[in-house]
Amino acid sequence: MTGTARPRLILGSASPRRLELLAQIGIRPDAIRPADIDETPLRGETARDYVRRMATEKAAAVPLSEGEAVLCADTTVSVGRRILGKPEDEDEARAFMRLMSGRRHRVLTAVALRHGGVTRERLVETQVRMRPLDARALDRYIAAGDWQGKAGGYAIQGAAAEFIPWIQGSFTAVVGLPLSETAALLGAVGIIGEPR
Repeated sequence: MTGTARPRLILGSASPRRLELLAQIGIRPDAIRPADIDETPLRGETARDYVRRMATEKAAAVPLSEGEAVLCADTTVSVGRRILGKPEDEDEARAFMRLMSGRRHRVLTAVALRHGGVTRERLVETQVRMRPLDARALDRYIAAGDWQGKAGGYAIQGAAAEFIPWIQGSFTAVVGLPLSETAALLGAVGIIGEPR
């Protein structure tokens, strides 16, 4: 982008994990403006369509000034056609973990970047296998509270790491922001990481 000023980067998320992930590739947002939208899945909506819609709706909801670009993302977990959002309570977290226990599930993360009236979006799908969970391990996990505020009721980089023996795809997408795809989107508008 020769001759064009680098846009100010706005992160449309309050997630400390996304901020940490951006720092890994040398990118520090100029401001944080979390998007506030209704995150209820539509009737019959697939997990792929849902996560894409969430990321682009978040990007559309963040107010921008001239010379700004907003980066938003959304992560969801799906087992079959069922979308597992953030559990509302311990019972739902326990139900989600039991559903994933001993089987594979998909983690879908969509990233959207809005700049200059154009929204670019990428979707990354990762397969994750969770080992079978016994009652004691599940009770210990639920009591620790690490399930709160996490899609599917777990974070791969947190206490649930002991339950995940295998993934196929992007680890950073499971954490909440696929770094390779995000760097490409940002680079397309002239935002590149600074050496640390």
